[in-house]
Amino acid sequence: MAALVVVGGAGATSFVWLTREPESTAPRAGGPSLEHPLTPAQQLVADSGDPAACAVSFSGDGIALDLQLQSEGSLYQGLPIPVQDGRVFAGWFATAEDAAAQTVAARVNGADLVACTDREVALFGAWTTPEANAAAGVKVPILMYHQFTADPEGEPGWLRGNYAYIGDFEAQMNHIATTGFYLPTWDELSAFIDGRLSLPARSVIITDDDADQTWFDLAVPVIDAHGLLATSFMITAYRQDPAPSPFVLRRSHTHDMHQAGENGKGRMVNWTADQIAADLTTSAQVLGVSEVVAYPFGHFNDTAKQGVAQAGFEMARTIEPGYVEIGTDKLALPVVRVDYGMGLEALISRIG
Repeated sequence: MAALVVVGGAGATSFVWLTREPESTAPRAGGPSLEHPLTPAQQLVADSGDPAACAVSFSGDGIALDLQLQSEGSLYQGLPIPVQDGRVFAGWFATAEDAAAQTVAARVNGADLVACTDREVALFGAWTTPEANAAAGVKVPILMYHQFTADPEGEPGWLRGNYAYIGDFEAQMNHIATTGFYLPTWDELSAFIDGRLSLPARSVIITDDDADQTWFDLAVPVIDAHGLLATSFMITAYRQDPAPSPFVLRRSHTHDMHQAGENGKGRMVNWTADQIAADLTTSAQVLGVSEVVAYPFGHFNDTAKQGVAQAGFEMARTIEPGYVEIGTDKLALPVVRVDYGMGLEALISRIG
């Protein structure tokens, strides 16, 4: 913009041009352009101040959910499980086409690392019916490991039921990783038990008890190499190691109840519900989560279940053999125990 100013004096007249730069339409620092405001997803990411933040949107028939922040390169956390009367949620998928076909390989959950494009990702929901969900008859095995050995001849003096040969473990994990298995999260398992969520027929949960050093040294590198979600049940009075891999969830094996009581049975069946709840609350504070606990020695009774629920835990895993189905008691989850001498074919006979 320019203006002509006439200046007169002492019998002379001067003409002076004053100029001013036009107002900029460029965005102010930290703000959007007036002409190109940020989308809600872009605004959410910008407001987070996190360079790894990723805005996740959700769509599907009857689905209206807010955007969610996730962290790129980390496992998905807390993906919603929508609820609709007369329908069963069938999971999130990478594309609308995959959702329509319910393509298991494209189903996305907390076992997957977040991968964004321009710091955004879209997920598409699918539905099924309660009748179809029940008719599928899905049975989910929870694998239970303990210790590991690198010696194919085994370890003298070790309980065969408490350890596995690492060569067998690697073959088993490779089978799970390469043959189309789905790895549910614990919140998905809970929703499956309730009949609110369908799970693929080939679903499996991998767990380890006690967080023995051989788990860290031998098994975790295998888990990490295959990118398989696994749960480490830790006795937090004994060790409180950070998660050794992005794929390893730390969950409670109690704080200090992995000891025998006066009658030789575990404290879990000797203590009061209040004592049990106090111990588990301590464990949850250490781990930062109160979701599922593994009963020490597999010992539990009604008082133990009361203490578990009182501490805010939704599920508890036993050592009883079996599979998780719709309607399974959440405070008495069964397992498939893996021990020394159980090779790949033996595992396949149990989980497919």
